[in-house]
Amino acid sequence: MKLLKLFILLISIGFLENAWAERIKDLTSIEGVRANQLVGYGLVVGLDGSGDQTSQTPFTVQSLKNFLSKYGIVLPPDVNPKVKNVAAVSVHAELPPFGKIGQTIDVTVSSLGTSKSLRGGSLLMTPLKAVDGNIYVMAQGNLVVGGLGVEGADGSSVTVNVPSVGRIPGGGSIEREIENPFASNDKITLNLNRADFTTAKRLADTINQILGPNNAQAKDSVTVAVNAPKDISQRVDFMSFIENLEFQPGEAPAKVIVNSRSGTVVIGKHVKVYAAAVSHGNLIVTITNTTDVSQPGPFSRLGTTAENVQSDIAVTEENNRMFRFPTGVTLSEIVRAVNQVGASPGDLVAILESLKQVGALSADLIVI
Repeated sequence: MKLLKLFILLISIGFLENAWAERIKDLTSIEGVRANQLVGYGLVVGLDGSGDQTSQTPFTVQSLKNFLSKYGIVLPPDVNPKVKNVAAVSVHAELPPFGKIGQTIDVTVSSLGTSKSLRGGSLLMTPLKAVDGNIYVMAQGNLVVGGLGVEGADGSSVTVNVPSVGRIPGGGSIEREIENPFASNDKITLNLNRADFTTAKRLADTINQILGPNNAQAKDSVTVAVNAPKDISQRVDFMSFIENLEFQPGEAPAKVIVNSRSGTVVIGKHVKVYAAAVSHGNLIVTITNTTDVSQPGPFSRLGTTAENVQSDIAVTEENNRMFRFPTGVTLSEIVRAVNQVGASPGDLVAILESLKQVGALSADLIVI
């Protein structure tokens, strides 16, 4: 009986495979399985004279005093140490889903004050907090800085990359776990990376064909809820199977993306143009400057030598070329038609905007 069920399952998967099929894991994410941002404030010490200028960054001095006071070193209130090897920094990291106590993560350290380089510095123990205010990671270690900054006595300087930002591989130790709804809910919710009702329906249908009817329900254009085993070990095996299923997603809506700065235009597959006529022509303006020298007469004491610039302006208008778009033009025909009128990327942007305004472009025109 088990062999028969396995045979039927393999046949079902074979019917689902096609040239445009994609895996569920590539198109969706599991609700609740996400990274969490952490941030903290700390001190980097051991810099080679590239630390904060304490006269301009009083918070660095205050932080250094607070650090020393924890070890029984109390400075008088009117004493502010003039140190050049300390810098105040912000520390941030991402706590991955299912991060366990004792595991390590990478942290990024950025200068907050006047320090121009963190090269050679070490981060002192810094707590990293999440948005709820709880401490989840403790960060500490030697910085790896990819940038370089060199400054001469005459004020000249050379900077390579950004030396005021460094990274500590494995510099954060996880001290607290974040609760995850993956094992607590009765259903596992899959969220599509791109909202589409057709894709959501096909995803639910694919799972129901394998597991049986009513095991997956499409809630909206993004969310598909799937019945899952209550046992956590079975749930992991279940998701490993589900995320590797393949199905054919719905095609994207008709869009035209225009980058107004670079002139890049990307036209989607289903973009069509209704009946319209486009006229394309250019004006060529030519300006020629001619310089004449005017001199006073011989033995004349009046007047001075002067230059006179005369400009000749010629305006030439190229022959206007017109192309008519019939109803239902496809992508390849649009490109061929635009090439026929000799339009540059900038001209193509103007043509597409005009077609959209007159209602002849059957697509969303997005200008970025």
